[in-house]
Amino acid sequence: MPPLPPLALTAVALLASGVALLVWTVLSRPHVDKAALANLRRGLRLPTGEQEVAGGQASTLAQLAHRLTPPGRRRVLERLWSRAGRPAAWPVPRLVVAKLVLPLVALALSLLYFTSKPGTLALLVGGGVTVVCHFLPELLLHSRAQERGQQITLELADTLDQMTIAVEAGLGFDGAMAKAGQNGQGPLAEELVRTLQDMQLGQSRRDAYEALAGRTDVVDLRRFVRAVIQADKYGVAVAEVLRTQAAEMRLKRRQRAEEKAMQIPVKVIFPLMLCILPVLFIVLLGPAAMDIVGAFR
Repeated sequence: MPPLPPLALTAVALLASGVALLVWTVLSRPHVDKAALANLRRGLRLPTGEQEVAGGQASTLAQLAHRLTPPGRRRVLERLWSRAGRPAAWPVPRLVVAKLVLPLVALALSLLYFTSKPGTLALLVGGGVTVVCHFLPELLLHSRAQERGQQITLELADTLDQMTIAVEAGLGFDGAMAKAGQNGQGPLAEELVRTLQDMQLGQSRRDAYEALAGRTDVVDLRRFVRAVIQADKYGVAVAEVLRTQAAEMRLKRRQRAEEKAMQIPVKVIFPLMLCILPVLFIVLLGPAAMDIVGAFR
């Protein structure tokens, strides 16, 4: 068996180290203090992505990835992680490590492919795959955040109706929010419970509401939070604000549904022209074309 070229040996070494680091990252479970874990389960979050090392010691790999990642990229990951619902299986330190490991694995596989089939195309494909793997955590978090934002938008009108009924029944705004959070099952209910926990920890109402709008980044929810802050500032009746906002959210939801329905004919045109019409022309005009060709022979 001929010896491997140096480029292939380098690729194999990078691939082995990258796979080992990835397995270590996924399977490692650092020690976490029970009190800190209980606080996390109650909805508390430690600042700047330190959830993985609460009460314990961070791994060497996590510390290395933390130092190699620029602070701006870490803040982007933290923001996207919060908007994606703070998935416990992939905290920010693990995402930072994934941004370091995945490009190494992709680079190693690209080098192996380049040694087997050298060429410009292989080089471009390998570089593109490596870049995509580097930004893969951001892409996944962004997709998860968009899905979560759509769920919050759909749930907002019904949740406001529940809060309106609770306020008109005699509960305060905080009590109505607590009821909506307890009865709900989606991401909006989780965020309402988180907001109440922030206020119970001593955060002001305005800051807690603004944090709610910042975590979700939903336009309708941000507009509702702004209306609640203004009502609390000027002493406007909360029930009237909730009723008005619920009607507005319901109207916007119907308008979005109508807009999507109007977009369907435009979206159908391209599959129709590319897939259906050519086959239809072949079926209808094919026999006639064959007869014409046979007549001129």
